[in-house]
Amino acid sequence: MYINSEIKKEIFTKHGGVETNTGSTEAQVALFTFRISNLTEHLKKNRKDFGTQRSLQLLVGKRRSLLDYLKRKDIERYRAIVKELGLRR
Repeated sequence: MYINSEIKKEIFTKHGGVETNTGSTEAQVALFTFRISNLTEHLKKNRKDFGTQRSLQLLVGKRRSLLDYLKRKDIERYRAIVKELGLRR
């Protein structure tokens, strides 16, 4: 299952407050996490798909950068989003 507008609205409503708040750091991290989980499942079935592997690595790097930013700005929001999404950190 890949991302569509209904899933995006649900993610942004849950993590950003309202569905139009697409730029909040928590909403972006949640969206990246959803995409990362989908790409990981795809790579389990298609080990030699190196294009997807590269895009997964780039996406993980973007999420890491956003989490580092959030950690610098507001440690409580960082801890909350890591706990809510079940990220290892």
